[in-house]
Amino acid sequence: MSSIKWLPLESNPEVMNNFLENLGVPPSYGISDIFSLDDELLQMVPGPVLAVLLLFPVSEKYEEYCKQQEEIAQSEGDQKYDPDLYFMYQTIKNACGTVALIHAVANCADKLDLKPDSVLRKFIDETKSLSPKEKAEVLESSEQISTAHESSAEQGQTEAPSLDDKCNLHFIALVQVNSKLYELDGRKSNPVLQGATSPDTFLKDAAKVCKDYMARDPENLNFTALAFGAL
Repeated sequence: MSSIKWLPLESNPEVMNNFLENLGVPPSYGISDIFSLDDELLQMVPGPVLAVLLLFPVSEKYEEYCKQQEEIAQSEGDQKYDPDLYFMYQTIKNACGTVALIHAVANCADKLDLKPDSVLRKFIDETKSLSPKEKAEVLESSEQISTAHESSAEQGQTEAPSLDDKCNLHFIALVQVNSKLYELDGRKSNPVLQGATSPDTFLKDAAKVCKDYMARDPENLNFTALAFGAL
């Protein structure tokens, strides 16, 4: 983790969509609330859904899960992930929302018609062949993304916290790449393969991963799921 700190990005579709639009994502794509993870109510989410973001409390249960994933990764050695998968580390404090949004957009960029001169298109093209650590370093030096993040973070419905306030909530992204569902968490050393998926079942499959997170910490109610896709 670098010494750079950003204000946390609120889990608010209006705030996030403003951020994405400022970076060049067409307004026909963006973030929508997922009000329920029940199969029937998932049908109400605008689609097609291309990625899912999950905001959850950083607790002992989460830290235990991270440790288990690290042990699995080490035991499996040098895992070969899909070369089309875009994954980066989070080295900026409180930047998990922006990292999750980059993960969401970068892994379906071919479907979004991003303008060649847009900030995100340039960032993705510049970093896609870099290591997760090198991607994070480019983000650290990106004034355009930093400025857009700060502007959007200050637009939230709740009062923006101080840079020194401790934030115990964390964003991850769930993406679909070549019929596989990946959990992308910039605090982990590797992507987590969550199994097979398809465009037709992705939202339901991603909802199951969200439910697994909630089941690991059932006393905690601070979970929020968001969909990224066509509006």
